[in-house]
Amino acid sequence: MDFLEDSVLHIGAEAKVWSGTFLGKQAIKKVRKPRSWRHPSLDHRLGTKRMLNEAKLLIRLFNSGLDVPALLDVNLEDGYLIETRLEGDELKAKLAGDYELEIKHNFLKETGKAIRKLHCLAITHGDLSTNNILIHNQKARLIDFGLAKVEYDLEGFGIDLHVIDEILSASNPDIDGAIDYVLQGYASENNQSIEGEGGNIPSSDDVIERLEEIRTRVRYHD
Repeated sequence: MDFLEDSVLHIGAEAKVWSGTFLGKQAIKKVRKPRSWRHPSLDHRLGTKRMLNEAKLLIRLFNSGLDVPALLDVNLEDGYLIETRLEGDELKAKLAGDYELEIKHNFLKETGKAIRKLHCLAITHGDLSTNNILIHNQKARLIDFGLAKVEYDLEGFGIDLHVIDEILSASNPDIDGAIDYVLQGYASENNQSIEGEGGNIPSSDDVIERLEEIRTRVRYHD
């Protein structure tokens, strides 16, 4: 079973991402990039661990009903995984597009809802940039779970929100209070503390409060 490459979508620090087809489906192939500054055996071991973690989390999220890519194939020895390619435009492009402000606000609210759904499964994303959020049919979809992990510590959820807060402030200063609309969506999705297998998943109010603490610490150190 071969992945038929089409074009390169992204070249990051950790992986090169191709678009193409696999088993007749639109797909992407994520190929781990060797880190030359590491000892080869250590690099392979760490890369394999990270890719296995991503594959497991993708399966967990997909089986939980989240609108995430489906895992189609994984090869730990050769360092790649293949997943379905989701339709949608990057949030970054949507916010820069020619839309009414109210529609952009809705994109941000839907982003907050998608983040909260992820957090309610005790998983943090780890890289919530506006490139890793797709908008399709007015709904937000999260992609690229290479840095995601199972989390029960309040700090991890707050950091996820802080990342998107910082990126929106830097890349979309024209949208006044962009993060506030994300937080509106986040709080509207599920504001309850949830008992998970490894502990309690904090309420959305608690996570937003932790975000404010993180902001304060960052300002203090600046």
